[in-house]
Amino acid sequence: MTRIEAIIQPHKVEEVKRALAELGLTGLTACEVKGHGRQRGHAEVYRGGEYEVDLVPKVKLELVVPTPFVPRLLDALERAARGGRIGDGKIFATPVVEAVRIRTGERGEGAL
Repeated sequence: MTRIEAIIQPHKVEEVKRALAELGLTGLTACEVKGHGRQRGHAEVYRGGEYEVDLVPKVKLELVVPTPFVPRLLDALERAARGGRIGDGKIFATPVVEAVRIRTGERGEGAL
């Protein structure tokens, strides 16, 4: 099993969810997060004063899938989340040692 973490632009969430649904994926976790990469934020003006926004709003999506499914999933995520500009986000894939469905006690891929 592999855990996928995708940190994406908030306006891309619905497009990414549609791409995941087309692959047959129904479960995911989404969190609103803030951060920055190379872009280091930007300056904004509020009530006549300029201030630096150094933590930019993003959405972090997490899902665990069977490992053979990962290449197709990464391609779909990348296509759906890409805007062609700095700050589009990142995708990380890490191995998962075990999964447990608490309600039934199922383990491994059966728990997904």
